[in-house]
Amino acid sequence: MTARPHGYARYRLDGCRCYPCSYARSEYDDNRNRAIAYGTWQPFVDAEPVRTHIRTLQECGLGLRRIADLAGVDRKRLQAVLNGRPERGTPPQEKIRPALSAAVLAVEPTLANLAPATVIDATGAHRRLQALICAGWPQHHLATRLGMTDTNFSAALRRNRIVARTARAVAALYDELWRSNPLEHGASPSGVTRARKHAAALGWVPVGAWDDDTIDDPAARPDTGEHGSRTVALAEDGLELERHGYSRDQAAARLGVTKNALDKAISRYGATIQPAA
Repeated sequence: MTARPHGYARYRLDGCRCYPCSYARSEYDDNRNRAIAYGTWQPFVDAEPVRTHIRTLQECGLGLRRIADLAGVDRKRLQAVLNGRPERGTPPQEKIRPALSAAVLAVEPTLANLAPATVIDATGAHRRLQALICAGWPQHHLATRLGMTDTNFSAALRRNRIVARTARAVAALYDELWRSNPLEHGASPSGVTRARKHAAALGWVPVGAWDDDTIDDPAARPDTGEHGSRTVALAEDGLELERHGYSRDQAAARLGVTKNALDKAISRYGATIQPAA
């Protein structure tokens, strides 16, 4: 005899038809019917949006196992959504539980979510490294910080594709160094000058030419204007809102950007636009 207490579960799983179990089943049915009548009962949702999202994630380089790990679900459940269960003769699922749908749809194809060895476009990494070199960072210093040889670093600057692990390392290095003075971190004056001349000769653009939401976009173009750049405009708008009583979070929301993006714009603005004496 099961040790399960009398109630709905024992009615369903153990077949007990005593009064407490039957009453629990009746009460459950009443609550369910009431929820259906009020439109609050949604035990299943359409699986097609989830199927489409999984395929989009796969096109962006996320494997099914990685998607399952990020969503916190078993990979076989995603396989059933995509392809059904051929070994059982079942087609792709038409309906799934809302919790599974929400978990999968919450997964985004961000750089942080990609598996380390996923091969991706190198545009964002190139732009970040080029901007640092424009700021005077010698390539040898950058290569050392990335754990690369000078030869591998030069090759990375030429490759069209790199692995996500390298792209993440470059993005972290860029966030660390973009407003730092290379002379204060071991670079020699001659090395800084050579780096800047090399960048200028190749037409590379500085940090201020890119916004966080465009630097990884291959179709984006740099904004090289001094006072008319989007970064400056964003910083000025953010500071103006703050003067009118908005917090940094509120100003960012009002301008349609993240707080981190506004913080960086204002920091860059302060570093390049000096107030009149």
